[in-house]
Amino acid sequence: MSRSASLAPEVRLAQMGLSLPRHAPVPVGAFCNVRVHAGLAYVSGQGPVRADGQLERGKVGEDVTAEIARTHAELVGLNILAALHDELGGLDRVASVVKLLGLVNSTPEFERHPFVIDGASELFGKVFGAAGVHARSSLGVASLPNQITVEIEAIFAIHPDAP
Repeated sequence: MSRSASLAPEVRLAQMGLSLPRHAPVPVGAFCNVRVHAGLAYVSGQGPVRADGQLERGKVGEDVTAEIARTHAELVGLNILAALHDELGGLDRVASVVKLLGLVNSTPEFERHPFVIDGASELFGKVFGAAGVHARSSLGVASLPNQITVEIEAIFAIHPDAP
């Protein structure tokens, strides 16, 4: 990858009218946001935390619609990218998105988990192009920390020639 294209992910975000949070949300437990090992960056589960620190909370299928939860998943995607940016010093080191695990705090009857997590998946596709297409699982769960609507963890491949 040429250095002239190295800012492409940030440029694509700006073209979409989006920006990364100044810093990734602080972990809510005894873990780190990102662990890099053997050419992969493992991003711990991130939630829908706004820039002002406010959490998006609620039960999808009860007091939050699937469409609203999908926007929360996009916000989670931005927080994942912010965590990567903080750890790697920029998104130009990302070679591809490998895998996502998306959890939706939903009612037992709710069935649109893939639709919700598409908020993050589609963001990554727009930011990284073909390299943003990934494997994924999306599940409904009875609860999430602080009653957030969505939590997503991710694995990214890092360019082998990156410092």
